[in-house]
Amino acid sequence: MSATPLLPAGLRRLGPAFFSEVQPEPVRSPQMAAWNAELAEQLGLPAQPTEALCVGLAGNALLSEAAPIASVYAGHQFGVWAGQLGDGRAMLLGELAGQEIQLKGAGQTPYSRRADGRAVLRSSIREYLCSEAMHGLGIPTTRALALVASPEPVWRETLETAAIVTRVAPSFLRFGHFEHFYYRQDHTALRALVDYAIARYFPHLQGEAHPYQALLDEVVERTAELIADWQAVGFCHGVMNTDNMSLLGLTIDYGPFGFLDGFDAGHVCNHSDHQGRYAYGQQPEVGLFNLNCLAQALLPLLEREEAIAALKRYQGDFEAALAERFRAKLGLVVEDADDWQLFTRLFDLLQSGKTDWTIFWRALSRFDSQGLNAPIRDLFVDRPAFDAWAWDYKARLAAEGRPQAERQAAMLAVNPKYILRNHLAEQAIRAAKDGDFSEISRLQALLARPFDEHPAFEAYAGLPPDWASTLSVSCSS
Repeated sequence: MSATPLLPAGLRRLGPAFFSEVQPEPVRSPQMAAWNAELAEQLGLPAQPTEALCVGLAGNALLSEAAPIASVYAGHQFGVWAGQLGDGRAMLLGELAGQEIQLKGAGQTPYSRRADGRAVLRSSIREYLCSEAMHGLGIPTTRALALVASPEPVWRETLETAAIVTRVAPSFLRFGHFEHFYYRQDHTALRALVDYAIARYFPHLQGEAHPYQALLDEVVERTAELIADWQAVGFCHGVMNTDNMSLLGLTIDYGPFGFLDGFDAGHVCNHSDHQGRYAYGQQPEVGLFNLNCLAQALLPLLEREEAIAALKRYQGDFEAALAERFRAKLGLVVEDADDWQLFTRLFDLLQSGKTDWTIFWRALSRFDSQGLNAPIRDLFVDRPAFDAWAWDYKARLAAEGRPQAERQAAMLAVNPKYILRNHLAEQAIRAAKDGDFSEISRLQALLARPFDEHPAFEAYAGLPPDWASTLSVSCSS
């Protein structure tokens, strides 16, 4: 596969209770639809994919040294215990340059639960692009190395075609991995898994007097930081089940995700989420619910008081992380007692007029502390209310005394101009269905540098077209 050999997955060291041996199922006429040259080079792979890589990453032949496995886990789905789950359409090929290499959509596994183990082109393009868009935004995430398309038919709501995404991450361990062994009351396996995770991914905790509590403390902090990142850019995961929560604090499992257009704290991006459990404004609370599930799973290794103490840190960790991000988005460098009043007044303004989240923050990055700021003001229906807020914002900027050019440059560096809006992904999907993969490549390059101006792509930063309001994504996405 590369000059660096593909090593067996670390999970293999723990024994067959943790995984099943699997084999990919071939697809007809595989074609490389997208290739991440930058990531490939980091992994020691060629900048341009070879035919052998295309065939291997389609699952039509085993890459050299590959020994595919699917891991078993469990989880709470939509707040309800779902029992045993597992990699139903994912296969871990092995490790390369310290990263796990996984195929998604390569066929059935013992955990497919009577499903076909396939992924469709539509959802695979969305995952490929959003993985890299989040990386470009500086948000912890799994990565996407390759997207292989095939005319192989796959039935979802309608007849679609197959695709396989090659996903890359330091680890795909989820909260649900630990829940699985807790609910089976297999405390020996649970301890082995936790010890493996600490030794492999949190080695700095090995010298702690209470390493299991230290692990939970760190996962709480990473989760709080991650969700603060999501809220800051208006990202909605769509299906924050515990089996979709990364132990390492990565964004994982891109299904019915979406970015906010007009701001609405109650926005639900998942058409399957009829109760609005995973609405944008609910994500912080769901993060705590999921951490409670993880803490419960670790109770055989922890004192209850230790678990409770770790969970109590979440609210403070999250609020501190979110405040830090919004101060940066506002160009503020000094923490102030009135920060949350300034933030919430602004959120109320944005909510009342459904002001476009990304366009507003990018425009605000050029806020003139001495001017009228008509282009920003015109984004609001209630302009007098914006004027009142802007007056207080100007006073805050004046109190800090930061040079305006410095502030504006700092704000432009944290308020992206480009995000993966649903209609942009849909345009790439429609072209790909006709055999044209160029829009995937174009979006990938653009979203890798979302804070740059890219004058030739100005239309990609505009308001979504009217037809975008008809788009919906669901758990099959």
